[in-house]
Amino acid sequence: MKSVYRIFILFFVVLVCGTISAQDHDAHLVGHVTDEKTGEHLAYVNVQIKGTNIGTVTDESGHYFLKDLPLGRQTVVVSYVGYETAELPIMVKENETTELKVVLHEYSQQLNSVVVTANRYATKRQETATIVNVLSPQLFEMTAVACVADALNFQPGLRVESTCGNCGKTELRINGLQGQYSQILMDSRPVFSSLASVYGLEQVPAAMIDRIEVVRGGGSAMYGANAIGGVVNIITKEPVRNFVNLANTSSVNERGAYDINTELNASVMSENRKIGAYLFASHRSRSPYDRDNDGYTEVPQLRTTTAGARAFFKTSAYSKIVAEYHHTTDYRRGGDCFELPPHEANITEQLRHNIDAGSLAFDWFSSDNKHFLSAYTAIQNIGRESYFGAGKDPNAYGASKDLTANAGAQYRFSYPCGKMNGDLSAGLEYTYNGLHDQMIGYNRDLKQDVHVVGAYAQNEWKNDRWSVLVGARLEKHNLLFKPVCTPRATLRYTPLEGLVLRAGYSSGYRAPQAYDEDLHVAAVGGQVSLISLDPDLRPEYSHSGKLSLDWYRRFDRIEVNLTGEGFYTYLKDVFFLREDGHDAAGNVLMTRTNASGAWVGGLNLEGKFSYQQSNFTFNISAGYTFQQSRYVEAQQWSPNVAAQTRMLRTPDNYGYILLDIKPVRDFSISVNGKATGSMIVPHLAGYVAQDEETKTPTFWDLSVRLAYDIHLYKHYCMEISCGVKNVLDQFQRDLDLGANRDAGYIYGPTQPRTYFVGLSLKL
Repeated sequence: MKSVYRIFILFFVVLVCGTISAQDHDAHLVGHVTDEKTGEHLAYVNVQIKGTNIGTVTDESGHYFLKDLPLGRQTVVVSYVGYETAELPIMVKENETTELKVVLHEYSQQLNSVVVTANRYATKRQETATIVNVLSPQLFEMTAVACVADALNFQPGLRVESTCGNCGKTELRINGLQGQYSQILMDSRPVFSSLASVYGLEQVPAAMIDRIEVVRGGGSAMYGANAIGGVVNIITKEPVRNFVNLANTSSVNERGAYDINTELNASVMSENRKIGAYLFASHRSRSPYDRDNDGYTEVPQLRTTTAGARAFFKTSAYSKIVAEYHHTTDYRRGGDCFELPPHEANITEQLRHNIDAGSLAFDWFSSDNKHFLSAYTAIQNIGRESYFGAGKDPNAYGASKDLTANAGAQYRFSYPCGKMNGDLSAGLEYTYNGLHDQMIGYNRDLKQDVHVVGAYAQNEWKNDRWSVLVGARLEKHNLLFKPVCTPRATLRYTPLEGLVLRAGYSSGYRAPQAYDEDLHVAAVGGQVSLISLDPDLRPEYSHSGKLSLDWYRRFDRIEVNLTGEGFYTYLKDVFFLREDGHDAAGNVLMTRTNASGAWVGGLNLEGKFSYQQSNFTFNISAGYTFQQSRYVEAQQWSPNVAAQTRMLRTPDNYGYILLDIKPVRDFSISVNGKATGSMIVPHLAGYVAQDEETKTPTFWDLSVRLAYDIHLYKHYCMEISCGVKNVLDQFQRDLDLGANRDAGYIYGPTQPRTYFVGLSLKL
């Protein structure tokens, strides 16, 4: 692996050194940006020359100045959060200053924002061949979320749930498939390993996130193994202008359990905007919560601190370097007797994580915007100390080391093709994961090295009405004997302005790695549950198809968006977790094996409505998913329950609603809710006499937030907020009690009724 990285770094340096250049034509651009309705000048609007790194933001008076522009015909791209992006042509001449006044239309739905996850390059959302949903910082504020896990429920087809009352392990399900079927990316890089995914959704704070892009359905043709259910791309914040933001949200529930989250963000830019850095830091402290007063937690204690930065250096008008680094420490403990060492308590699940992660990328594009080249590398290193034990077991201590590294290069060529434009993309990628997990007391010493080498290519032909995309990825996984080829094909048709029809097919696979998301030892009924692999475990393959309709219409002050997406995925040799009794020490033994097959199908629906008049704004969006997740042949996870075809912990119906009202300029009322239909949840023996299945009730998690902005000076602002989460207090009622409980028997909202207040200072 060292030789691969040396070659990559040398390649990286050569590219950078060959592109540093300067321009001096005395060709300048000046102007201002105003709101179409009010005529007010807009501060901090992005003004960019398309196809270059040349850009700026408007000052506090709404004016801008760009100097030394490339000569000839150029396109000015003007974008601002909450407004429709404008693209305006200009002619740049040597020794002349051009004036351009821009008027922006307020555009609450942000439907045509630029996304990168669909095709691995920047594309307007309405022009992508597959639907990309975007979670923005505005949604994070509206719902008062602290981390990625809290935000993902507000998308159709996505559901995040807690699966352990001791350690608070969260799992993301996309289109009805379990967490290990989804690929989580950080800035488009696959550095979330099996170990990182166990608690990773709670370890990424909202403070460092610019947006989250979600693609439902198979993505293996672009991103490799484990992207069968979908792709979640966490994109960190880039510097835009000089500012500082300090925020705190403090919560408390009826038992006095608290959750305090503090964030500090700052953006620094050089005067010529060639160098910039975004700095972020957050600290979260949460006390344990015991719902039923039996002395055992349903929500674990948590202390998480993250600090890092993302920076760029524009080496020329057509190239730049982007680097990101962050460090996270995470401590969590659940069970009982928190004042005692773990092995002196009846049940304890305790973990300490130290995580270092970072990435480096060099992007170059030609002056005619036809050629694009990117070279990148990313790495994440995790050190974990753990205790998963019951019955005051001194042997339950463990330690894990996990290193994930990724490097690659991508080339894109844009060319005319008759009445259509073509985009050819190709790339090479190498990913390494080295895991060493030890629980000496249980004689478990796992060492696993995964090497994956992949090459992909795709071509898209498109115009305003049509786009056709075909591509494939060829990947060699060292745990598989043969290379795997995963093709992809999509079609977009726009018969009318604002109406987009899409169809797509993709295939994917999962290799039989040792643990996937199950590098997590659960305490059940006073015993420990250990998971191993069937020696004959085969890889799992998938075939996915989807059809969608996306309609947008604007009527003066009203905007409407309706989306419908049908999906179907067939899984061959699907992985299945089976209970196999107990070992000599009484530990529960579970084996991951193959079932003959399974399928998941359903319909995602989403609607958005917005009305704006003067200082009054009304926005509402709602999503609903109907699905079925079934095994082809009935499966039996325990000898004490009947075999059935329905997948566990998968409801047939779920959805969300978001309502945001601004009756006056500086005051907002936000209401959000998440509904989950009935599902089958396994209940292991311990508190109950034998293994059983429970059909859960339907539950509704409703929250309210009020916020008011106090303007201090010019654009300096202080926001005060307060609210209630889980207003109806629909926390699980039928919890197990005592030391013999099943910690995995937990479902429903992840917190009880909770009151919170917030303060945010924006300078």
